[in-house]
Amino acid sequence: MEWEIKIYKDPNYIEIVTQGVADNNDTLQMAFAIAEAMRKNKLTRALIDHRNITKVTGEIVEVYNRPKLFRLIGVVLGIKIAEVINPEHAGHFKFLETICDSRGYKLSVFKDREPAMEWLLK
Repeated sequence: MEWEIKIYKDPNYIEIVTQGVADNNDTLQMAFAIAEAMRKNKLTRALIDHRNITKVTGEIVEVYNRPKLFRLIGVVLGIKIAEVINPEHAGHFKFLETICDSRGYKLSVFKDREPAMEWLLK
């Protein structure tokens, strides 16, 4: 999976646009890069646009353990993450949303950018 990170100052948020196949290793590398960029720029909101993802791979246990790994790589509680996805990947990302919510992360999944931005900037 490839990704591009953009920093916006007004309003303050980070945007990540992904493409390709989302697998466990690339996703964790991306999460580390996002955490570093957020820390460096003192940002607490992230929009991740996964609409160019062609396939999502991985085991359920990997998704289940993702919040633990977030903490290990430095993703802090209190940040907001809005993920825009393709409908065919909803099952995977909705499960991630549920797991993150139960572990204290504010992560919401959307099918369209506009409602994602409204939620993120609220």
